[in-house]
Amino acid sequence: MIYTVTFNPSLDYVVQVDDFAVGEINRTRTESIYPGGKGINVSLVLQNLGLPSVALGFTAGFSGAEIERLLQEAGCQCDFIAVKAGYSRINTKIISGAETALNGQGPQLSETELAALFNKLRRLTQDDVLVLAGSIPASLPDNIYEQILELLQPVGTRVVVDATGDLLLKVLKYRPFLIKPNHEELGEFFGRGPLLTEEEILAAAQRLQQQGARNVLVSRGANGAMLLDENGKMHKQASPKGTLVNSVGAGDSMVAGFLAGYLQTQDYDAALRLGVAAGSASAFKAWLATREDVEKILASGTTGK
Repeated sequence: MIYTVTFNPSLDYVVQVDDFAVGEINRTRTESIYPGGKGINVSLVLQNLGLPSVALGFTAGFSGAEIERLLQEAGCQCDFIAVKAGYSRINTKIISGAETALNGQGPQLSETELAALFNKLRRLTQDDVLVLAGSIPASLPDNIYEQILELLQPVGTRVVVDATGDLLLKVLKYRPFLIKPNHEELGEFFGRGPLLTEEEILAAAQRLQQQGARNVLVSRGANGAMLLDENGKMHKQASPKGTLVNSVGAGDSMVAGFLAGYLQTQDYDAALRLGVAAGSASAFKAWLATREDVEKILASGTTGK
């Protein structure tokens, strides 16, 4: 089974407003409500691609109940821990030419509630895959990713980590199965700006692999993606042509597509091709890609090398 962890899920309230004015009453032209969070996005796209997963994490209050309802409505399995105090955060995104975001804080998590998550993770085996994605709330220890990988290392669970800064760098010693920085984050790891050339990306990916990462998947926006696999082979995949509508969730969709492709074929080229198709399909629409969206891109043959 694939498991995803979202420490601070959200309800995303997305509205379009004509000529948004600060200090005035503004009326929406369109509005949508989505369940949000990087791990949740991975679970939703996996479900759309026909692979079941279990969404783990924490929910609280009426907003948490709605997050679970929307996920279940989409066909996802949920095993969230109910937090007694507070509410799951509500993120408001106002689109009026530019996009303005107002993100909530989320609930405070207790040691008891965190221990409940670890009890669930102890059930994982070498046949399972765990996806850790995104930032963590301030109420959790900053080494929480390290604690989880240390817990799972003896049983050999394959772990995917999609995070920035020290959250990612400090887990490399536990040999995660896959990490997925973008080209900007890759440069930040080594005190540089965005890495734009293939040679720069390869050199940086090799350094991360030397530190312990098994597979390094680097998303490059409109330039597609590159994968340095655990055998030392570099794979490249171009992005299809299309109009960027919403980049939020595109990276998570790439992770989901890559996992789906790899678990179904055990082939890194096929996994990268499906990952880029899924990430691009999500970027070309207001929310996450459906199976039909991804298949349309694959059938077009526009994800050539």
